[in-house]
Amino acid sequence: MNFKNIKGLFDLPTTYWIVALVGFINSVSFTIVYPLLYPYAKQFDLSDFQASLLLTAFSVSQFIGTPILGRLSDRLGRKPLLIISLLGTVAANIIAAVAPFAWLLFTARILDGFTGGNNSIASAVISDITNAEQRTKAFGIFGSVFSLGLVIGPALSYLALQLPTPEGISSLGLSFLLGASMALFATVLTAFFLPETLPRSEKQEFYLSWSDFGLLKVARSVARPKLGKLFILTFLSGTTFTIFTFAFQPFLLEVLEQDVKVLTIIFVLVGVIGFISQVFALDPLRKRFNLIDILFTALLVRGITFLLIPTFPNITAFFIIIAIFSLITAFPMPLIESILSLNSTQKEQGEVLGTNVSYLSLSNALGPAISGLLVTLGYLAPFWITGVLTVCTALFALQLKFQFKCSVSDQ
Repeated sequence: MNFKNIKGLFDLPTTYWIVALVGFINSVSFTIVYPLLYPYAKQFDLSDFQASLLLTAFSVSQFIGTPILGRLSDRLGRKPLLIISLLGTVAANIIAAVAPFAWLLFTARILDGFTGGNNSIASAVISDITNAEQRTKAFGIFGSVFSLGLVIGPALSYLALQLPTPEGISSLGLSFLLGASMALFATVLTAFFLPETLPRSEKQEFYLSWSDFGLLKVARSVARPKLGKLFILTFLSGTTFTIFTFAFQPFLLEVLEQDVKVLTIIFVLVGVIGFISQVFALDPLRKRFNLIDILFTALLVRGITFLLIPTFPNITAFFIIIAIFSLITAFPMPLIESILSLNSTQKEQGEVLGTNVSYLSLSNALGPAISGLLVTLGYLAPFWITGVLTVCTALFALQLKFQFKCSVSDQ
C-alpha cells in the first residue's frame, strides 16, 4: 500500500471504523464456534447427516431473516436492528453452550441464523455514511477486516479448548460462551459508540414481498442473458466448497484419527494462508491475467486437492494438501464478483451482486446437507464426488472465457 492509499484511510469517518470493528468482532464470534460445531453435535449422539443439518438450519434461517432485518432497519433505523441482531447471537450461543438436548442446539442455530443478518445492516451503515468516491474503498477495507476475523476466530476456539470449564459445560461448549462474550462486547460497542446513521426523513414503511427473500431472483435470474451463467457458477462453486467444509471434519476425526485440537489447527491454517494469499496475491494476479483463467486454475487446483485427500489418507499428506488448497480457496468468489462487476452497468451492480449473494446463500444451505448424505456412503465418498464436480465446474468456467469482459484493462 503506497502513501496515497494510507492517507486515504483517514478520509473515512470515525463511525466507519466503529462499524468495521463491530464487523470484525462479529466475524470472530461466528468462527469461534464453527470449527467445533461438528464434534459438539456428536456429543449429542447426532448422526453425521443430522450434524450437517445444523449448518443447513443456520444458513436457511439466515437466508430468510436477512431481508427482514434489512427492511426493519429501513423503518426503525440501523442501530436498534444491529443491536437486536447481535443480541440474537449472544442468546443463541448461550443456549448452545448449556443445551442439554439436541433440539435446543438446533433452536440455537436457527435463532443465530435468523438474527445473523448484521453484516447486511453494517453494509447499510457504510452506505449511509460514505459518498460514492469513498464507498468502494470502504467496502474493500470492511471485507478485509471481516476476513481477518475469520482467521482469529478458529485460533480463539483452539484457545477455548485449553481453558478450564465451568461446571455443566464441556470444553466444546465453552467456545460458544466465548463467542457470546465477543458478540456482547460488539453489542455494547454499538449501543454506546455507534450513532444512528439513517436520517429520519429516509425511514420507510415496513413491507415485505417474495422478491425480498431472493427466491424470485434465484428463479428468474438463471434465464438472464449471460449473467445467469455466472450465477450458476457461483452456486456450483459454493456448493462443492461447502460439501468439502463439512466432509473433511468427520474424515479428520474418524479416518485420520485426530482430535478436536487438530481440527481447529486446520481451520487456523486455512484461514491464515487464505488471508495472506487473498491480500498479497489475488490483486496482482487480477491485474496481470485474464480473470477467467485465474478462476479456472483456482477451481481446478481446488478439485484436484479434493481428489488427493482420499488418495493419500494420512495426516502428513493431509496437511500438505490443505496448505495447497488454502492458497487458492479464497479466490473464486472475489473473481466471480469482479467479472459480474465488469459485465454490468453501474446502475444494476447492486442488484446483480445481491442476486449473486442469494445463490451463494443457497449453496451454503444445500452443500452441508448434501455432504451429510454423502458421508453416509463412506467418509471418502464426498471427496471423490465433490472433486469431480469441482473439476467440471472449472471446465464450465473456462468455456465462459470469450463470453465476458474478463480483464481489469477492459473496464
